[in-house]
Amino acid sequence: MQLVKDKFKLWTENDYFDPETRKELLEIEDQKEIEDRFYTDLEFGTGGMRGILGAGTNRMNKYIIRKLTQGLAEIIAEHGEGACLRGVVIAYDSRLYSAEFALETALVLANNGIRAYLFESLRPTPELSFAVRFLKTIAGVNITASHNPKDYNGYKVYWEDGGQLPPRQAQKIINKINEQKSWVVETSAEELARKQGLLLTVGEEIDQAYCEEIKQQLLFPELTRSNGQELKIVYTPLHGTGGRPVHRVLQEVGFTSLYLVPEQEKPDPEFTTVESPNPEDPSAFELALQLAQKQQADIVLATDPDADRLGLYAQDQNGKYRRFTGNQIGVLLLYYLLSQKKKLGRLAVNAVIVKTVASTDLGDAVAASFGVKIVNVLVGFKYIGEQIKDMKDKGWGSYIFGFEESHGYLAGTYARDKDAVQAAALLAEAALYYLKREKKTLPEVLEEIFKSYGYYLDEQVAISLCGKEGRECIIGVMDQLRKEIRSNIAGLAIKSIEDFQIGKRWYLKENKEESLNLPRENAIRFSLEGGGFIMARPSGTEPKIRFYFCIRGDSSQELGATMKKAKEDFFSSIKHLLQT
Repeated sequence: MQLVKDKFKLWTENDYFDPETRKELLEIEDQKEIEDRFYTDLEFGTGGMRGILGAGTNRMNKYIIRKLTQGLAEIIAEHGEGACLRGVVIAYDSRLYSAEFALETALVLANNGIRAYLFESLRPTPELSFAVRFLKTIAGVNITASHNPKDYNGYKVYWEDGGQLPPRQAQKIINKINEQKSWVVETSAEELARKQGLLLTVGEEIDQAYCEEIKQQLLFPELTRSNGQELKIVYTPLHGTGGRPVHRVLQEVGFTSLYLVPEQEKPDPEFTTVESPNPEDPSAFELALQLAQKQQADIVLATDPDADRLGLYAQDQNGKYRRFTGNQIGVLLLYYLLSQKKKLGRLAVNAVIVKTVASTDLGDAVAASFGVKIVNVLVGFKYIGEQIKDMKDKGWGSYIFGFEESHGYLAGTYARDKDAVQAAALLAEAALYYLKREKKTLPEVLEEIFKSYGYYLDEQVAISLCGKEGRECIIGVMDQLRKEIRSNIAGLAIKSIEDFQIGKRWYLKENKEESLNLPRENAIRFSLEGGGFIMARPSGTEPKIRFYFCIRGDSSQELGATMKKAKEDFFSSIKHLLQT
């Protein structure tokens, strides 16, 4: 508690912190609120740093941005003058203070003699990943909180390969931050930074190159040029960065029957038409589905604020709109790419698919049927990006596609992060292909996949546990799951238990252990006999614990009841901890 008092005193009395910050803190009357703002410092997670906007060490604000950027600058400086000249490219989304935080980042870098390339206006996360490679910078920074609610913002760091900062590099920045004895971080004046050539504005040249790379991932450009207008598409950027690039790419390849949701077309930091700008949430599609009904659209697409996640509804043969989960979109794109590349003779003999351990086992089954190697990595698309880099550096495979259950997808290697702009174009092409060449809707294609490989039902339960008490509760839940030894969950036999914190897999029947060749992470997964799993993992970017359920069965009818029983049985031993 003394540490909280000391931090509060510093932030309210030191003239380095501006009057608005000090006023905000001094007006707080609730001691628990003060404790929550200062009991800890925001930390790197799977997506960098993310937090609620506000004053304090446990909030996103310009002082956190400056301190974090100073740590990044010192790491870059250690790579020499050449790295400083290569510089850092900076993008930002439509959230509150995103543009201001991006400029703060640039000015801290400039003060350290590091060149900053700042986008002229908001851009998608995947374009930032592409821009790092295009400009050959040493790093990239994106100011975004992805799909989080409006009171969040965040800071993602990318390294020279265009991938999110790997854990080892992230730890170096954390160490630099911890070494800083003072909160005072100097920034350059904007005019001086520009005069010195340390702050440059970028835009259209990168936009054009990025869009061209996306087009290169499409399989049937002649089909979209000749018949693209026959597919009706409704699209919403959910007030974020996707509006311009998604519209541009779809129109340029031939999808001219494109309807943008007018109420959600323009960037809006308040996200006034949705509770949460998250394409994983069915309620975010309400206005889009209304427009789809009016236009009788074939597919309905939505991207989150930084356009790295994509959601989908598709009209079935009866005219009803069917929601696709993130796993189902991933499997649909996987099947489309593998089956069509094989037909076209373009499927590499050493093809590799990469997905996360929390993503559906159906992906493994589809890949295996095409004789394609599948690699499972920890949760977070940065681990997929790492595999792409490893394949290129060591020459052991040809990356085709990667996906994660949280609506993230990437085909090709022009970027190293999930790309909803590309996924929108690929899904539109797939929908057109199946409509024109096979007379099928996307729901019909998914049903055929289930019939071929087995029915999989995937669901996620996310429980918010805020503050210090919430963090302690999450620790208690994970401890309980590790202590509890069980052979089945609701009658579903457990084949193996993977504890990613200690890097071990334990086969129950054989009573043998093996090492997991993955970085350490606080997560545990119960893999089921015959396919499927149940997994628990605290979020790395939000005060939440997530539970992933993947259940396999022989029919869609039985899966719902099996899923319900599995959830009830699984939560029975930890319910009391989650209610504290």
